[in-house]
Amino acid sequence: MRRHALISMATLLLVGLLSGCGAAGRPPVAPPAPEPPAAAPAPVTPAPPPDARPVIACFGDSLTAGLGVSEKDNYPSQLQRRLDAEGYNYHVVNLGISGDTSAGGLARLSEALSLKPRVMILELGPNDGLRGTPVSETEKSLAKIIEQAQAAGVTVVLAGMQMPPNLGPDYTAAFAQVFPDLATRYKLPLIPFFLEGVGGVRELNAADGSGHPNAAGYTIVTTNVWKVLRPLLQK
Repeated sequence: MRRHALISMATLLLVGLLSGCGAAGRPPVAPPAPEPPAAAPAPVTPAPPPDARPVIACFGDSLTAGLGVSEKDNYPSQLQRRLDAEGYNYHVVNLGISGDTSAGGLARLSEALSLKPRVMILELGPNDGLRGTPVSETEKSLAKIIEQAQAAGVTVVLAGMQMPPNLGPDYTAAFAQVFPDLATRYKLPLIPFFLEGVGGVRELNAADGSGHPNAAGYTIVTTNVWKVLRPLLQK
């Protein structure tokens, strides 16, 4: 009996010791396995800073967009290179849309004005003429574009345009007169004829006969623009 009592007491002592190893009378709990180290985040390429240079908005149709030539050869791109080479700190934005009309330009003018351009080179009207739009409607749309741009503090440079003679002498003359009339009314710098030295010159135009300049033609167009634009710029 005594031996049995000693065994029982030993058993109770062992249980008590094991119980005392855990917190608050609970058996010890193994610590959680350590988590694997987090993977290093992938390097993030910082976004380029916004271009803070004053904006020159080239606002027009396919002649501005550069239909038929590479992006580097259109006149806005050539104009940017000219500015950079001459040490002028401006950012040229190409807002040309192929097929656009003066009414279409008026409808999307807010896009251009949202850029807060310092200068807008307004080249619209040829598609009006090719569609036979009444000259008075073209003039009205261009006038509204000019008025809204000037109200926003934008200097507007107007690109003079002409129509081919097959549209008839009356229409051709009336169309061409719209641009100097608007320039006089709103006191605008005027490019007398945007395609001067290029229009009708086969080797300076696209081979498809569309009347759009090729790369060499756009170099001359850029010079036509530059002659009028340069006096307005500040270094």
